[in-house]
Amino acid sequence: MQNGGKTARAVPTDNRQLKPAIRAVTCSAIDLRNKAVFLDRDGVLNRSLVKGGKPYAPLNRQEFSLLDNVKQACQLLTENGFLLVGVTNQPEIARGHIDWRTINEMHDFLIAELGLVEVRVCPHDDCDKCACRKPRPGMILDAAALYEVDLSSSFMVGDRWKDIDAGVSAGCRTVFVDHGYDEPRPACPDFTCADLFQATAWILALKS
Repeated sequence: MQNGGKTARAVPTDNRQLKPAIRAVTCSAIDLRNKAVFLDRDGVLNRSLVKGGKPYAPLNRQEFSLLDNVKQACQLLTENGFLLVGVTNQPEIARGHIDWRTINEMHDFLIAELGLVEVRVCPHDDCDKCACRKPRPGMILDAAALYEVDLSSSFMVGDRWKDIDAGVSAGCRTVFVDHGYDEPRPACPDFTCADLFQATAWILALKS
């Protein structure tokens, strides 16, 4: 599949194949860098559906829209040499509420619009005890190994405590995007902000 000149890898469309999935440009289409920003999806790149103070993932393409200034933030990070990698828990796949075809459409859009080189998906639920579901750092560690990323020079940006714990476990600095959800907050993010654009300003200030 072609998206803005980038080739995406195919992933299963059968919900029974609950293996970690990757939507990515081919390695030959990117320059390998040694620093990355790992980006949670819902609430960082696109709008979450907030009900009763709790965030929920969009379940169809019509509900899926970028947050304000996300495209500009991603462009700035890319221009400053950061590899952008999406890492997202999507348990609604395991629960049968969304299929791979819809997930792939969403992630093809993110790759084309934001310049992400990869969107890694954990399709499991908590009861599966997998290594890829945040707060475990499996998705971050696997992407870091593939792209030879120096995790101590990299960042994890997320809007929930599981994102921050995953980044800490992987050895990244962490940024918490605080939407005021009615749920536990992360214990020790390196920086707290309102959106990805503010996170980017902080990251680039450290770089300079």
